Amino acid sequence: MKLIALDLDGTTLNTNKILSVETLNSIKKAQAAGHIVMILSGRSPSSVNDELSKYGLNCPVGGHNGTALYVNGKLIELNSIGRPQVQKIALEVEREDLPYNISTNKGIYAPSNWHKRFEQVVSSGRVPKEYFSNRHFKMFTTPPSVYGHSFFNKVHEIIDNEDLTVQKFLILTLEPKQMERLDKKLRSIDETFVTSASPFNLEVTHINGNKGYGLKAMASYFNIPIENTVAIGDEKNDLPMLNIAGLSIAMGNAEEEVKLSSDVVTLSNDENGVAYAFQKYIFKESNVL
Repeated sequence: MKLIALDLDGTTLNTNKILSVETLNSIKKAQAAGHIVMILSGRSPSSVNDELSKYGLNCPVGGHNGTALYVNGKLIELNSIGRPQVQKIALEVEREDLPYNISTNKGIYAPSNWHKRFEQVVSSGRVPKEYFSNRHFKMFTTPPSVYGHSFFNKVHEIIDNEDLTVQKFLILTLEPKQMERLDKKLRSIDETFVTSASPFNLEVTHINGNKGYGLKAMASYFNIPIENTVAIGDEKNDLPMLNIAGLSIAMGNAEEEVKLSSDVVTLSNDENGVAYAFQKYIFKESNVL
């Protein structure tokens, strides 16, 4: 029995955010063979489950980069950012006046002037032209209201609310120099983990809030040795799980750093790369796709 961890966007879903029939059938075939297929995503658990329900899939889920782990809808582990760290992160982000959102145990919140912040940086002329055609641009720049997020006027409405625990900050950093500056500051905050899922965003979680820890914790839950795990991904936030998995597989559309860090490279997400990887490395079939 293997534990197979799949990233969602750019990996399991194609560019049009659709799960192909080939990939769906491969996941179901692996499950029928006794393997555990989990989704480890930067998305919220509810967003991941919404996608899975479209296709009648039931998989363990690691949301917010593995900070919130669920099996059959039951929360088995939650790693939240400490309140002192939340304050420090919020201070640095607010200093830069960037568009961002905060994922909590009670939904996702964004500044009420998110769109103004976004328009401000886009109109500055400092956003590289290639960002606008990047495959992730639309997903990360869609206004929070479209996703049904809640809004706050002052970030202390979130920080000072003792009923809320923070799992992740997602920060849109469209200006490279600003991203580099903020990345350095955020990495100096103890007990946190900083990564990205595109060239223009930063994600901050608890130090254990990464996909590597999520994979390890889920393997422990199912009593599966780490050498019997497989991870498939395409972005930098997938590196922690790719680095510890027994077999690491980069998508054909993955960042070069991800490919170099993986054992093998499969086809792209628009070429049924997950299905190809399952057939070649899980089912070990010679007549792959």
